[in-house]
Amino acid sequence: MNRSLGRIALLSTLALALAGCGGGSSATSDAGGSDAGADATAHDASGTDASMNDAATVDGAIADGSTTGDAATPDAGTPPRIFGGARPARLVVPSSYDAATPMPLVVLLHGYGASAIIQDGYFNLSRAARDRGFLLLLPDGTIDSTGKRYWNATPTCCAFAGTDVDDVAYLRSLITDVKAAYNVDAGRVYLIGHSNGGFMSYRMACDAGDQITAIISLAGADYVSESACTPSVGVSVLQIQGTADLTVAYGPSAIGPGAVTSVERWATRDGCDATMPSSGAAIDLDTVLAGAETDVRTYPVGCEPGLSAELWTINGGSHIPTMPTTIGGTLYDWLSTHSR
Repeated sequence: MNRSLGRIALLSTLALALAGCGGGSSATSDAGGSDAGADATAHDASGTDASMNDAATVDGAIADGSTTGDAATPDAGTPPRIFGGARPARLVVPSSYDAATPMPLVVLLHGYGASAIIQDGYFNLSRAARDRGFLLLLPDGTIDSTGKRYWNATPTCCAFAGTDVDDVAYLRSLITDVKAAYNVDAGRVYLIGHSNGGFMSYRMACDAGDQITAIISLAGADYVSESACTPSVGVSVLQIQGTADLTVAYGPSAIGPGAVTSVERWATRDGCDATMPSSGAAIDLDTVLAGAETDVRTYPVGCEPGLSAELWTINGGSHIPTMPTTIGGTLYDWLSTHSR
């Protein structure tokens, strides 16, 4: 399949999966769901059918969690690749894994209505795991009454039916189980989340920071109430957000404090001076928007050793930015600079 067409189909599938995001309750009505639907139209310009078969392969990465050239099926007697029991999560193990050498672990958290398969294809993380050399865990949220997968992250996103699923305990147990089976570098355990998965990444930083070194949130947010998060340790945070996101607003809204405030809070929690941000060189994250459209803001003053807080603002970017197929490597490169 042509890689460009495959990418278009994958983005359309993701957009359609997220099309209902924000419409589940009055508490999230401000988030709206129109942005994801608009993305489906914008990205599917070729008219390609966004079926799972079309979306399954993107630039050589297989969306079920394996990668071309990796040992997707372990030999008898090797450690398991599936964890979580009744809520199975697949572990992608690159061929470079050596049981004698600790390897970083990345946990990918999908958006509301999406899945680990779809999210992995969007970020192309299986390919990055093979190329960069890290373990990749692909869990799924539970399914709500509308048939959409979700994470019970913050009160506003996204257990719209008021369920009490303990996703913090679930993710903690997954990380513990992977560590028991593989030689994981405990000082380099990372989360990457999109939308609802971004909210869940912040929740894990608040409630399970002892297991998490750094998180990346695309279009997620911290709790509405700052006092709801009382982390036991600092966690490095990168927030990526589009200013034209109509699903999770860039600024303050009913479901979150906004991108800038989310990062400023974590800068303070990490000991940084949130009043003294610094601007880095602009980068190109969205292949549709012209030029280096993404501004970089850091908080370099006073941070505790090894910790940082950073904001990448995609000017004109939507809820599902059209990112390059190399984005998984870009995200991991940022994570890999943080260890504990």
